[in-house]
Amino acid sequence: MNVQLCSIRIETLGCRLNQTEAESFAALCTDAGFSIYTGHADYAGYAGTTPADTSTITAPEAAAPIRLSSVLPPEQTVLCFVNTCTVTGKAEQKARRLIRLLVKTHPHAVILVTGCYAQLEAAEIEALHPHILAFPGQQKDLLTEIPAYLAKLVADSAYFDTAFFLSAVRAYLTRLTDKAPQHTQNKPVQNSSVQNISIRGIRENRLFALSSPHFLFHSRALLKIQDGCNDACAYCRIRLARGKSVSLPAAEVLERLRCIEETGAREVTLTGVNLSQYRSEAGDFADMLKLILENTEMRIRISSLYPDRIDEVLVPLLAHPQICPHFHLSVQSGSDTVLKAMHRGYRKATIYQAVSELRRVKNNPFIGADIIAGFPGETEADFEETYRMCRELEFAGIHAFPFSARPGTEAWKMQPKVPERIAGQRIKKLNELAETQSASYLQAWDGKPICGVVEAPRNGQQTVITENYLSLPLIRDPLQKNNLHGGEYIRVRVQGKDAVLTEIISSPHSEPN
Repeated sequence: MNVQLCSIRIETLGCRLNQTEAESFAALCTDAGFSIYTGHADYAGYAGTTPADTSTITAPEAAAPIRLSSVLPPEQTVLCFVNTCTVTGKAEQKARRLIRLLVKTHPHAVILVTGCYAQLEAAEIEALHPHILAFPGQQKDLLTEIPAYLAKLVADSAYFDTAFFLSAVRAYLTRLTDKAPQHTQNKPVQNSSVQNISIRGIRENRLFALSSPHFLFHSRALLKIQDGCNDACAYCRIRLARGKSVSLPAAEVLERLRCIEETGAREVTLTGVNLSQYRSEAGDFADMLKLILENTEMRIRISSLYPDRIDEVLVPLLAHPQICPHFHLSVQSGSDTVLKAMHRGYRKATIYQAVSELRRVKNNPFIGADIIAGFPGETEADFEETYRMCRELEFAGIHAFPFSARPGTEAWKMQPKVPERIAGQRIKKLNELAETQSASYLQAWDGKPICGVVEAPRNGQQTVITENYLSLPLIRDPLQKNNLHGGEYIRVRVQGKDAVLTEIISSPHSEPN
């Protein structure tokens, strides 16, 4: 079989960590010769993607592989890679729906499911269909071996036999896990057809193996520097799936940033489960951020922070001009009673102080927040405290979601339960506030200049993600016939709900200014 006539489909659910890992897996797949399946005929990814007129292709200045997007028939997809989330019951439900869709759309493909949901409920996932192989999320970095192995299987086979490929991939992954050093501190999960060994050596050194300086699905670079969490929040299942906090060594952080910068990228998002718990030979997260700012000219976006991490050590660093004026706080509630029941390590006053500090060091930054409504025991008065806090702090973005009881967490059995109807009403009220405040924030930037990164064209439309996290349709000069590449760094002027292009600052694969 010809590898180039076979495609791999990649689907990602959940956090930016999953997105980062999926990008790396996509790079490995293209390096192995596969196309990446997409149903979008006009899809164009990060600069370097094959354009419609292949006669105009020129070699990029950096050593970046051309990203092949594929509209091959879905029957020619040999593998579907699904990176899952378990943060809520709805996240798992969404994963099951997606998996069933993939089985139907790609009838001959092996469905390889990993991530947090696969770590905790592998048997449930594999019961959905015989073509499904669930692989533990804590060992997903072993999957770096799969694209090359699958390419060899394809090349050595006269035709694609799903049962044979499924068996071969399962056996190969089992051999990989058998070679991994066992971690005696964690108990293995006993519900996967692939041996689920919790590993220390690989956990500390290979949890960051899925990393690439090239991005197919995102026009902005991502770098995972931390994983896992040492906290024990009453509602959270992610810590059970990802384990204790581990960090990428500082020297490796700087090396990976250098590789990303060499592609011409002008912005990178630092990701982790809990960046506040970053620790390495450099020190804590503030020490690492200081090193990063001293060693790169890229714009730095921070994926998420706990309010209590916005302290006197970190705040001066956040004032640096390379730090994007966009912050997302993991808040969860504005009621001290609820925060205590959740086992959060801060109270409402800390949230107010954090927002005040962020606005002091940045000019009208975008500040978003996660909010849980309907936590067990949350009274109407508790919710009103949360609502009032969100209104007074004028969050530009509110990610509000109803409490979801997760097996294995303390909150699973907490009483009294808040009826789903009441939780739904609270979410509706928060979402309405979010819409109002988002519109108000956008209006405050009307007529003002801001820099941003161009997103790849989709369905004939281009958008720009500004430094302060406004996603705006891009209006260009009518004389400019060609679309901009995804990843180009530009200056725009906000005009209502649009962005008017005023200057192209730099393009990917060119030298940064």
